[in-house]
Amino acid sequence: MHDPESKRLALHLLTTGFTVDSVARRTGIPRSTLWRWKQNPERAAALVPRLCPRCHDRALDPTAYAYLLGLYLGDGSIANAPGNKGVFRLEIACDDGWPGLIDAAATTILAVMPGSKVGRRQCPGCTSVNCYSKHWPCLFPQHGPGMKHTRKIELVSWQQEIVDEFTKEFVRGLIHSDGCRGINKVRREVAGEDRWYEYPRYFFTNTSVDIRRLYTDALDRLGIEWKQANARNISVAKREAVARLDEFVGPKY
Repeated sequence: MHDPESKRLALHLLTTGFTVDSVARRTGIPRSTLWRWKQNPERAAALVPRLCPRCHDRALDPTAYAYLLGLYLGDGSIANAPGNKGVFRLEIACDDGWPGLIDAAATTILAVMPGSKVGRRQCPGCTSVNCYSKHWPCLFPQHGPGMKHTRKIELVSWQQEIVDEFTKEFVRGLIHSDGCRGINKVRREVAGEDRWYEYPRYFFTNTSVDIRRLYTDALDRLGIEWKQANARNISVAKREAVARLDEFVGPKY
């Protein structure tokens, strides 16, 4: 039998792109076993005890958590599961136009809470990536009654430490949930004629003042210039700033 920590590490490495050979060398788990896990990661996750990293002595993957935190603050929710019994359902709503985002959300949830089952529920125009656990409020203390923009949203100290260190992953999660990279078209009159110019820019749209501030604070830490486009939108349009975001965000897929 393999110890739980080796299983968690192996499953995380497999779902983040490491080869079976490299994971076998690092964990000592046979290649044949790793191949089975790689082919069916959700079934493999069921072999790992579902322990909360806040309540038990289990390491939390900070890169995956920073990204998932961004997804949650943008398009995520936590609700009491049917029948309650102290179980909560985390849901990340992903537009059906971005299948890569749907897969990334599922993989990231699995990395944050190994041993859980990640489901996908079809909704009009989107797929809800969901997972049940008693401990989602431990990992997301921002959970509370009502919509996020109607209440105070702020990070607790351990979350802030992760976001400070893994700011790019946090920004990527926010943009993948409530942002986009598009092409802006501008008309200019030159020598009496209309000319159109196109340039890429990023938009982040969120009703919550607090969540928008978390986003702009993160951009400031990265030295990325931004401006308030209107009441709910943050724009990144300067060429250098867009290039910086392109390094680790890029278009949705």
